[in-house]
Amino acid sequence: MNKKQDKTELPKLLEQEALAAPRTRRGGGNGSDTSPTLAESVADHIRERVVSGVLVPGSHLSEIHLTEELQVSRNTLREVFRLLTKEGLLRYEANRGVFVSTPSMSTIVDIYRVRRLIECPALRQAHPRHPAARKMREAVDIAHKCREAGDWLGVGSADIAFHASIVELADSQRLSDFYRQISLELRLVFGLLRDPEFLHGPFIDQNRAIVSQLEEGNSVLGADTLEAYLLQAERFILGAYSRLMANP
Repeated sequence: MNKKQDKTELPKLLEQEALAAPRTRRGGGNGSDTSPTLAESVADHIRERVVSGVLVPGSHLSEIHLTEELQVSRNTLREVFRLLTKEGLLRYEANRGVFVSTPSMSTIVDIYRVRRLIECPALRQAHPRHPAARKMREAVDIAHKCREAGDWLGVGSADIAFHASIVELADSQRLSDFYRQISLELRLVFGLLRDPEFLHGPFIDQNRAIVSQLEEGNSVLGADTLEAYLLQAERFILGAYSRLMANP
């Protein structure tokens, strides 16, 4: 299993904060026990590897390797695999094992449709002094620092954190929780494309323009800019995906 290290820890921490969703845990009869089960903790660990780009689409998850590395039983690991397969993060292939899911073209189209439905209204109705606006600015600043350092994986993490912060503008925990799952699938889409600079480079300055428009009190213009941005990004990624499938 490949192990990559970000050149900066900030993007990874920022994205983990954006994607860290409170989960309902098994507990006593009063439902007050929120401590994670072992399987849930292991599942979170694997999700983090996808989020950080360590596990990319098509990666094989070795049951033997993971049971030794994580010090868990095969039964626990199989429970984790069932959970993450149900979420769509993993896929099972008979006689071959478990792999990180590879998004299809229809999945990419659907992800961007959902993103426009959630992000654009959230930004359009936002107040410029909303706390999430500060998070957007922080994510933009980190993306620029990562670009200067040549850390394109970090740029991708900062980009996901930026858009998760846009969703926070809606002040809806349900929307934010739902968007975290979309963000995991989005990271899988990013992992398909072999040149992260080519993928993220065109959109760094557009993120800065969007947050500046919000800070200036022009959230409507910001939402219009975002909608055009997401349509452009969808076409951009679909084109790259098509070329990748034509020349695997």
